[in-house]
Amino acid sequence: MTEATESRPFRLAYVPGVTPAKWVRIWGERVTDTPLELVAVDAADATAALREDRADAALLRLPVDRDGLSVIPLYAETPVAVVPKDHVFTAADRITLADLAEELVLDPLDAPIAWDALPGRPALDRPASTGDAIELVAAGVGVVVVPQSLARLHHRKDLTYRPVDGAPESQVALSWPQDETTDLVEEFIGIVRGRTANSSRGRNPHETPKTKTARPKKPVPAKAAKPSKPRAQDPRRGGGKPGGRSKPAGRKKR
Repeated sequence: MTEATESRPFRLAYVPGVTPAKWVRIWGERVTDTPLELVAVDAADATAALREDRADAALLRLPVDRDGLSVIPLYAETPVAVVPKDHVFTAADRITLADLAEELVLDPLDAPIAWDALPGRPALDRPASTGDAIELVAAGVGVVVVPQSLARLHHRKDLTYRPVDGAPESQVALSWPQDETTDLVEEFIGIVRGRTANSSRGRNPHETPKTKTARPKKPVPAKAAKPSKPRAQDPRRGGGKPGGRSKPAGRKKR
């Protein structure tokens, strides 16, 4: 396993719509001697940032060219159709692929969703980016289906969105160069997978693990002796139950 260079921070690239704030916060709490530096990249530039050593790891959307890269899928995003606020789709909480059949569906070049077959009517030209596609939707030119995080990122007062049942989900993944699986990369993998700081692969390799101090055992109190129960007297030996009548002795037969 190769070691990361300690003279520079751990560089994490991320594509638009992905929010690594929680993982960055956990990194700052666990890895106190190596800061994490965020590197914003376009979706089409994410793998190049790794191959050109502009980032140590990247949060990106699948599919990507995996040649020479390790990839761990993290979560899936809900696909939504971005439409004007006065569009007929706003009358429903959700829509289906069949509802898009008569719509002009834009397909941006950064391809946030991988379609087997694009629904609806295709546009003559593909917008250069998701942001450009949403600008066209605001101008009344078609609709676009994107991951929900991108719809929120490009929020406009004149637009809204609805989930699309049956549309492909967008997969967000963590990727890094296969030959650069450093201890810091392993640490970040542990963070995104939810490992605790004390787990075998989630602990900061640059810090000495804390040892547990054995607690003294509490003395076990001695059990008190149980009082013995008085034994009942046998009435045949002259005793008898308190308050009871003794039977008269029978006459001897001659």
